Amino acid sequence: MANDKLKTVANKVEGLAEEAKGRVKDAAGGLTGDLGLQAEGKFEQFTGHAQQDFADLYEEGEGVVEKAVTFVRDKPLLSLGVVSVVGLLVGWLFFPRGKRS
Repeated sequence: MANDKLKTVANKVEGLAEEAKGRVKDAAGGLTGDLGLQAEGKFEQFTGHAQQDFADLYEEGEGVVEKAVTFVRDKPLLSLGVVSVVGLLVGWLFFPRGKRS
């Protein structure tokens, strides 16, 4: 678990570095009039920002999974009931019974 948090923080830092590098390239391209360098900078900004957002989503997902595991441990019978009802509803929605003669 701690290893996952370190990876998430590392991904955020890499994303920040990529975004900063992109900002520098974008500014340098704007100053020199080099559209290719400016476009490369904007792309790096985008990828850095996307990497940070992905790391944030991963953290949120971990929190949801931890809550679900805790709920199942605390209330196993209620969890089984919820899963059973959801399974029946999904089965009913995807496999409706046809009219029989």
